[in-house]
Amino acid sequence: MSRLHTTLASVGEVAMHFGAALPQGPVHFARETTEGADGLVVFESRGRRLLRSMGWGFPRLTREMREHGDDPQRLGLVADLTNPMWEHMVVDPRYRCLIVLTHFANPDGAPGHKTRTWFSVKHAPVMAWAGFCRNLPDYGPVYAGMTMVANAAVMPTNDRMPVLLDPHDYDAWLHGGIRDVIGFQHRAPFAAERMVVEQTEDLWRSGKLPAKAQPQLALL
Repeated sequence: MSRLHTTLASVGEVAMHFGAALPQGPVHFARETTEGADGLVVFESRGRRLLRSMGWGFPRLTREMREHGDDPQRLGLVADLTNPMWEHMVVDPRYRCLIVLTHFANPDGAPGHKTRTWFSVKHAPVMAWAGFCRNLPDYGPVYAGMTMVANAAVMPTNDRMPVLLDPHDYDAWLHGGIRDVIGFQHRAPFAAERMVVEQTEDLWRSGKLPAKAQPQLALL
């Protein structure tokens, strides 16, 4: 799936939706979140849901990258739970989180002329994506989102999509065991009929956000 999502809701509205405590001081996050940029994340600590910004993507630096003096890559998607990068973390509920978004996007069209197609969920002005987070030395708090097979609405642009959660799934994701994690990844995706598909003529690198954002925000 693509590496672009956005949150077009206010911090207060997000905190209310998730029943999360607001952090002290301002919360800075990118309206257009790509790997390496800051997004909004809800996690639990001592029985309380907390909201904060984190960098999207865990750093990955191979030996070859070190030899060439390259910067670490940012990996923001979790597709293979058995990958050594994830396998020890995904079993521990302490590292679960809810990634906040209102839309995610995929590139659409011919190479060199790809445009943005946005996806959201009907009657869901705020969505949660099943994620993992950790506070890393030298990088601070970072997160990544788990992916699954795409539904029919998303499939024309990508064969993978985020593991989206309904509100009644939140506790099970944050507190469940590894069988629950596997179950979320391999269950049926949200039905295509639940999705809002917004095809645009905006070029993929245009930086333009969904035009239909304001009607959705009015639902909050």
